[in-house]
Amino acid sequence: MAGALGGISTIWIVIGVGWLIAHRGLVDTRGRRLMSMLAFSVGSPALLFAMVSRASLDHLFSGTVIVSALAILVTGGVALVLARFVFRGGVGDNVVTFMASAYTNAANFGLPVALALLGDATWMAPILLMQVAVLMPVCLAVLDAQAARATGTALAPARYLILPFRNPITLGILAGLVCNLTGLALPEWVMRPVSMIGDISVPLMLLAFGVSLRLDPLPGKGEHQGQTWTVVALKTVGHPLAAWLIGVACGLTGQDLYAVVVLGALPAAQNVHVIATRYHQSELMARDVVFWSTIASVGTLLVIAALLGGS
Repeated sequence: MAGALGGISTIWIVIGVGWLIAHRGLVDTRGRRLMSMLAFSVGSPALLFAMVSRASLDHLFSGTVIVSALAILVTGGVALVLARFVFRGGVGDNVVTFMASAYTNAANFGLPVALALLGDATWMAPILLMQVAVLMPVCLAVLDAQAARATGTALAPARYLILPFRNPITLGILAGLVCNLTGLALPEWVMRPVSMIGDISVPLMLLAFGVSLRLDPLPGKGEHQGQTWTVVALKTVGHPLAAWLIGVACGLTGQDLYAVVVLGALPAAQNVHVIATRYHQSELMARDVVFWSTIASVGTLLVIAALLGGS
């Protein structure tokens, strides 16, 4: 567990730097939005392109991926129903709620957890690919369509089909998939700057998150807290429980069952907050879910390790 705790501490140190620079007045709200925009529009597309273009797609066809995908749909589906009929959110708010409940931090948090608890970081590959190649493009397409309607932009049906291809993150993912599936290997002088730009993505997300903690209302305050705690419970308890139930029903045992439950218990990803900020939808709720789920998931993972780790 030391590796997982080390990964957690790294995350919080960078977030702390973001809080500090905001406290010192070096960054204001406009600066935070600029950081989020750069992470969304520049860093993340480059990072996802580099990752997807080199990833092993074989992991996408294992039985554990089906269980993980079903757990995401069940957890996100419950979150959508609650967001629509209990919390009365709009379309954009509902999409952010879905992502906050089901989109996991499989990279900078999940990788050290996989190494520490599962002994193999490749368990993260299928979740990363599923999220960036399927879940994120679909959610971004809905948010883009909602943004167009909110501004009164009249879109023909054909324009809705091309909206995903105008989103920088989706374009980065699709370009990476094309290179991967065709076996196209770009020269090092191209990939090196792409990787360098991609490397700014996660630090910018974490710094912007820290700035938000200093400039916006502190987590635990505000009218959105009922929804926040509901989504945190879904992410840290409901998601791994759904993964366990579905895994048992599908006949998974031993390490495979342990792995899908661990993957379900990972906290909400920081880029959920970045996306919420980009589209001005449930920003504080997304931020607070990331904050509290990152803390609560440590306890959940320790319980899972105690119950299933020896199987």
